[in-house]
Amino acid sequence: MKTLILLSCTLASLCVFAGAMPGSQDTPKPAAPPTAGKVIGSSNNFMSDGKPFMVGATVQLFDGKSMKGWKAFVPDLIKESKDPMAVWSVREGVLVCSGRPIGYIETEALYTNFVIELDWRFDPSKGEGNSGVLLRVTGENTVWPRSLEAQLHSRNAGDIWNIGDFPATLAKERTDGRRTTKAKDCNEKPLGEWNHYRIVFNKGALELWVNGELQNTATNCEVVPGRLALQSEGAHIEFRSIVLTPIVD
Repeated sequence: MKTLILLSCTLASLCVFAGAMPGSQDTPKPAAPPTAGKVIGSSNNFMSDGKPFMVGATVQLFDGKSMKGWKAFVPDLIKESKDPMAVWSVREGVLVCSGRPIGYIETEALYTNFVIELDWRFDPSKGEGNSGVLLRVTGENTVWPRSLEAQLHSRNAGDIWNIGDFPATLAKERTDGRRTTKAKDCNEKPLGEWNHYRIVFNKGALELWVNGELQNTATNCEVVPGRLALQSEGAHIEFRSIVLTPIVD
């Protein structure tokens, strides 16, 4: 009888010891990833001042196959009763702009607060070029429409151009007329290599990030739903991976 009692106590002690060993208890399961379309927060969704913001599901503005979701405004082609989309084409997942005639493509949808990221490059065989990303485009179609432009002119990516007296506060010491030059030296890659733009437009605040470096900001911008546009401005330019993430906070 004593032997049985001693054996039971020993087994009980072993169970308690095993339960205290690291890894023997049930490991908490990681949280399930957010459902697509659900409002989410992300560790990289911060303004440059450290203020976080909430985002929704990303939108592929360019599907790599077609011009779905875009419409074109090219005055010269429209006057000649020709297709204004003729300036643009899709080749192997890349959106190609011939640069002439002058005009732009714009989104059919309107956006107010968002992060838009895209890659662009110029063809070294054709030399440096010019284009731009027009933000919160409002009003009638014209060259150029009322908006704030994130410049893509070679060696000047990160500059801001104010088109149509769009309300915004910009750095006075870097502003000459409608142009506010970037804050730092040019950090574009050599011609032929892909560059990356990250543009954050959150309520009245605008930030332009070129290849991971904050190049320009604006504050007190007019908060208004608008189109997004890519310019055809006299030069061959290519785009890819055009993605928009709406800011919902």
